Amino acid sequence: MRFRQVHLDFHTSEAIPGIGSQFSKNQFQNMLRAGHVDSITVFSKCHHGWAYHPSKANETHPHLSFDLLGEMIAAAHEIGVKTPVYLSAGLDEKLARRHPEWLIRDAEDRTRWAKDFMTPGYHEFCFNTPYLDLLLAQIREVVSRYDADGIFLDIVGIRKCHCQHCVAALRSAGQDPRDAAAIAALGEATYLNYARRVRETVDEIKPGLPVFHNSGHQRRGRRDLAHVNSHLELESLPTGGWGYDHFPLSARYAQTLGMDFLGMTGKFHTSWGEFGGYKHPNALRFETALSLAHGAKCSIGDQLHPSGLMDEATYALIGTAYAEVEAKEPWCSETTSVADIAVLSLEAAWEACPEARKSEDRNNLADAGAVRILTEGHYLYDIVDADADFGRYKVLILPDEVPVWPALGEAIRAFTASGGKVLATGRSGLDPAGNVFALDLGLNWKGASPYHPSYFRPNFTPGSLLPASFVMYGEGQQVELNGGQALGSRENPYFNRDVFTFCSHQHTPSAGEDDGPGMIESTNGIYIAWNVFGDYADNGHLILKEMVLHAIDRLLPQPTLHCDLPARGIATLQYQTVENRYIHHLLYASPVMKGRVEVIEDIVPLQNISASLRLPSAASIKRVYLAPSMEDLPYQIRNQGEISYTVPYLDNHQMVVLELA
Repeated sequence: MRFRQVHLDFHTSEAIPGIGSQFSKNQFQNMLRAGHVDSITVFSKCHHGWAYHPSKANETHPHLSFDLLGEMIAAAHEIGVKTPVYLSAGLDEKLARRHPEWLIRDAEDRTRWAKDFMTPGYHEFCFNTPYLDLLLAQIREVVSRYDADGIFLDIVGIRKCHCQHCVAALRSAGQDPRDAAAIAALGEATYLNYARRVRETVDEIKPGLPVFHNSGHQRRGRRDLAHVNSHLELESLPTGGWGYDHFPLSARYAQTLGMDFLGMTGKFHTSWGEFGGYKHPNALRFETALSLAHGAKCSIGDQLHPSGLMDEATYALIGTAYAEVEAKEPWCSETTSVADIAVLSLEAAWEACPEARKSEDRNNLADAGAVRILTEGHYLYDIVDADADFGRYKVLILPDEVPVWPALGEAIRAFTASGGKVLATGRSGLDPAGNVFALDLGLNWKGASPYHPSYFRPNFTPGSLLPASFVMYGEGQQVELNGGQALGSRENPYFNRDVFTFCSHQHTPSAGEDDGPGMIESTNGIYIAWNVFGDYADNGHLILKEMVLHAIDRLLPQPTLHCDLPARGIATLQYQTVENRYIHHLLYASPVMKGRVEVIEDIVPLQNISASLRLPSAASIKRVYLAPSMEDLPYQIRNQGEISYTVPYLDNHQMVVLELA
């Protein structure tokens, strides 16, 4: 997989004439060169259902008079650019109107995407229908006829479907289509059967050809779903609703899987389907650097005009970012993450223990809040699932609602017995039924607090704040000491806000009475009695971050990395085994909200950033330099293997390379 990919959308209505009429091989090649592009996903079939080449398995777009796919592949290959081929797998609007009985239906017989056929939009197909055989024939045709460098299949994933084919399948198996569990199980089986048959179809012709199934989200804790792909493409367009916190959360999990992966952003001001929208070049510079810093290659989404003419402004924009990526590639290939902290993803925990699941929302706030706090604290962390080797880390975080089932409990006890420390918050640590605390963290659980909100009074100075009674908006737990030491206390308000008992504009103040511990330290770790991570993702209250940072500082007194970046700065550490060197990535940009879109325009350069790394091989370091400029960087090695240096200048992204003897 190449570093500088463009994902070229082309979803073109049959109502538009002259499809591809302005396509030019020279202009296409010139734009790829201007964009420093080394791989471009081109298209066989779009969401409207049309093929962009002569086809027996599909129908060519009625206003296309030549083999657009073939000419694009030939033009790209002539200049050394790879061409994975795109097929819309889940959507085919021309076919949807001919075979509405093949579409996914909910229990009320409504379709997915567009709710009906009088609303503009697409309708999603069920793979438990004859549609799957049609799709496989289309894939077979492309792989047989064209020199594709991979297959990208879009709009797929596990779906809950009540179409008549699924209803009949369940009834013939003696199951009840009204049973939600049976519907869910059939959805899993349908998707895995689809993925298996795609792989078999491709391998009959070109064994091992890369295949990626895009569902828009890589489910943490579902390694089986990850491994139906040859690689991962993490769709994460910050301005398209994903935000700038989403990619680090996905990437910090994906890299632990040992698969090649890329980060997919877009050139758009908003998201897919936007013509004439352009983000600032600095945004793409930051977003591609963000991918590199997290061990990923890069993909930028574009959308071809129906005329087939590549947009000059777009490829000038992409080229600004990709010229920098091209210079940095030697230090970004085949890297592994260096991390002190593992965050057991709440999503992954719910996948492993579905009986404890409280929400179907894949974007739970606990995971997002953990990423935000650890990033702002400049800690080195991975997002992990329950199958991870916790022994690779020094601290394990269980954010807010992670249940502890027997196997997980055993793994955590083995981790702490070997010296690892746990940070648990909120309901994390309870058994799957939510009745008993299943970890030894120096406390007994007594139940959920009846007060919303409640208050926390720390026994320590919380960062830049003074000790006070801090409001906690998230759910709190009532606990008592059982071998642990209180780092702060819970306080309750005089009463909950009610029609006959309310005070002031928002909530009732603290009554000022100690109602038991709110933060407890024990031999095995620290427990915080509120859902601090989800609460921080929701409202960013400073005390929540300071509580977590104080806890981590106690649990991890000698972190691998120290640096004085601002809170919005990002620091990661990657290791290249073959080259035997560490790469310390530093990034800084400050997204701002403009209306409903979070954007990056100005990048403020930083100067003289102090950093230190505590490495077991520090004594073997032979050279420290900035990449790609190759400028040597003065450094000092102190006792206990700590190497320190000052980065003189940071404009968006800087790599510090530490070469070992």
